[in-house]
Amino acid sequence: MIELEGVPELIDPVMVAAFEGWNDAGDAASTAVAHLDREWKGEVFAALDAEDYYDFQVNRPTVFLENGVRKITWPTTRLSVVRVGGEKPRDLVLVRGIEPSMRWRSFCNELLAFAHELGVEMVVILGALLGDTPHTRPVPVSGVTSDPDLARTMDLEETRYEGPTGIVGILQEACTHAGVPAVSLWAAVPHYVSQPPNPKATLALLNRLEDLIGLRIPLGELPEDARAWQVGVDQLAAEDSEVAEYVQTLEEARDTAELPEASGEAIAREFERYLRRREPGTGPGGPGVAMEGGDTAFLRDPGSGRTRPPKPEQPGPEAVPGAESETTGDAVEPDAPEGAEGTDAPEGAADESPGTGPEPGAEAEPEPEPRADTEPGADTEPGADGESGK
Repeated sequence: MIELEGVPELIDPVMVAAFEGWNDAGDAASTAVAHLDREWKGEVFAALDAEDYYDFQVNRPTVFLENGVRKITWPTTRLSVVRVGGEKPRDLVLVRGIEPSMRWRSFCNELLAFAHELGVEMVVILGALLGDTPHTRPVPVSGVTSDPDLARTMDLEETRYEGPTGIVGILQEACTHAGVPAVSLWAAVPHYVSQPPNPKATLALLNRLEDLIGLRIPLGELPEDARAWQVGVDQLAAEDSEVAEYVQTLEEARDTAELPEASGEAIAREFERYLRRREPGTGPGGPGVAMEGGDTAFLRDPGSGRTRPPKPEQPGPEAVPGAESETTGDAVEPDAPEGAEGTDAPEGAADESPGTGPEPGAEAEPEPEPRADTEPGADTEPGADGESGK
């Protein structure tokens, strides 16, 4: 049992997790959790022991100077709490780190222990994959779960994916076996512009998360960053006729596929989000004001090398890919790194990624991929371990 002191009793807590590496194309997912932590001033209460889960030749520690003293930051996974006030307050447990290099089952069990200790009601895991999607259109976001009942009640896709997976898929299954409701949200990142950051994909994930958990999330400068990102990609595409022609092909395929979905649930979701933002006092989380931990004391345990409060603590979540498009309702299988849209990816993308994307709604669950020019298990993606990912 993990003993954590100083962590207050949480209100309807939801655990939101993201991991750098194979499941984080364009750093979209990890940046989304970092945004929540920054906007709501999260308080770190625990950190997993880096020695247990990471290969330091793959994920190197960093050295820095603080007031003239040299210190080391070790690659690890940290947990923090944010308290969101309003008419219907709800607390979040944020999990942010790097896909572990080893001992994935122990890693998931430790997160689940924290989740149980904190009374987490649902786990939401964010991921991003490379796909055949044009940067000029809304980012497709799929919501996937292994729980048939949860799929029906929350209008999600029930995953049918088979193939290589990352820590997102493993954590999803760990949650399912532990009886913890778990959902994966996957953003499709254009494979021809996969370099991080991708604020447009991050924004899409946060919008979908907002709909899922009923909290108004402060977006800060993200909308403006997303517009600037798209303008920059537009300019780059305009300089290369082949890229411009390819983007046009993707646009035509996307528009044709989404035409029947242009109205209905997608429009209703956007309208509901618009109303929530116009009336900050409505909906869970109200104006999205974060209340810092109050008199909560978060301490560091020098003996164990872990950062945790003086009281007991909790377990973690899980999620799986293959869900429905954020703005269009398209079914996309997330655990497949590329080809999320179901079309052939251009050179340097789909050819080298395992589990290329199935047709939207296909009975396969996509596996996100970090880069278009590397194999999924490549050491070039921080935190992605080739052996453990399979």
